[in-house]
Amino acid sequence: MGRSAQTWLGSHSLPMNSEQAAELLAQTRLFGGLGAENLQAVAAQAVVRSFRKGTIVVSEGEPGGACYVIASGSAKVFVSSPHGQEMVLATLHSPDAFGELALFDGESRSASVEALEDLVTLALARSTLLETARQQPSITDALLCSIAALVRRTTTQAADLVFLDLEGRVAKLLVGLAEERGTTKEENTVLDLALTQRDLASMVGGSRQSVNHILHALQSRGFLELHGREVLIVEPEKLRQRAEL
Repeated sequence: MGRSAQTWLGSHSLPMNSEQAAELLAQTRLFGGLGAENLQAVAAQAVVRSFRKGTIVVSEGEPGGACYVIASGSAKVFVSSPHGQEMVLATLHSPDAFGELALFDGESRSASVEALEDLVTLALARSTLLETARQQPSITDALLCSIAALVRRTTTQAADLVFLDLEGRVAKLLVGLAEERGTTKEENTVLDLALTQRDLASMVGGSRQSVNHILHALQSRGFLELHGREVLIVEPEKLRQRAEL
């Protein structure tokens, strides 16, 4: 399927009835404030779309026609330079949503989203979201929270590029991902990155080779253990100290 935008496996590739869709929407920041009846109404307008790993779901600069809620799998949000360099802004998992900002301001997409794994989403058309927002002020409140979170994340990333060295940025990224996505195994935190080292490098402003060297240096100092794409956080406090947290 390649990396072309808006390429999906099918709108009905996985069964999901309106009740299951409503349950997923209820877990999101954007729709979590809606009552059961309104959730059902929105869910009835949703379409299940699934994307193969590596597919570009939305492209930077294209019109925003739909918002997506992740049901399963993961994705990365990134921006590209004219020379093809990438900076990863965030990684997303269920029940994260993406693509909502362009729907409300009418502007083109500010970033691209790529499936890191086979991805299943609920797609909601712009008309559905705008009509729901007119009827339910909680949607507008949730949108403001999304904008605030984006500004905070961008500000933090800019500050880290100035005040932290590359190893500190890698350590801080691992701490943050572990807190968001980590699971507990024998009193240690296991982080399944679902990211390549190139992706990690683009999140911290370094090269793949440099990030690889830093990960092994942190392992040699006993901060963590590398097991394929899994990272076992052995000394979380030392890792936090290295990240200046």
